[in-house]
Amino acid sequence: MSGVKNNTVMLPTNAEQLLSSTAVEAGFDVLARDLTPLVAAGDAVLLGVMNGGVVPLVRLIDRLSGDYAISYCHVTRYRGRMSGGELEWVRRPPDEIRGRHAIVVDDVFDAGLTLQAVRRACHDAGAARVTTAVAFVKDVPRADGVDDPDFTTGLRLPDRYVFGCGMDLHDRWRQLRGIYALRGESD
Repeated sequence: MSGVKNNTVMLPTNAEQLLSSTAVEAGFDVLARDLTPLVAAGDAVLLGVMNGGVVPLVRLIDRLSGDYAISYCHVTRYRGRMSGGELEWVRRPPDEIRGRHAIVVDDVFDAGLTLQAVRRACHDAGAARVTTAVAFVKDVPRADGVDDPDFTTGLRLPDRYVFGCGMDLHDRWRQLRGIYALRGESD
């Protein structure tokens, strides 16, 4: 499943770039700027949603200064597949968010089910405040009652299966700095 070389990474032959690394980095600059006042207010915990949220979390950590904690939760709908299924918790939000401001960081907002579940789980775990931040928003219809993320990079993606910057294709290519999709395939 390889073919196109991208900075020593062999991508699928039918991969096409949707967003350059330059556009992605500019988006993370915007997101960090928007989150800075929340982090500066104190008592924040940046809570990455694994596995996809690990890359956006690291990109934000590189841009945010101040006194904040870093933690994670792990919930999945894909489990290596190209379509989402039922939510499965691997690790719920930890006790360290109790009484603190949990800033949930995830890779992509598509149907919104994962982010909604994490937001609810953070409240259930006793977070004083929950703010959501996602790297990318997919242009897809959402069910009634699904709240939009509080903050984004401003980068939007088409209704296609995408990978890079935390999002994977068959458990690979999360590390890519740009965003890619496969030609001729959609969600």
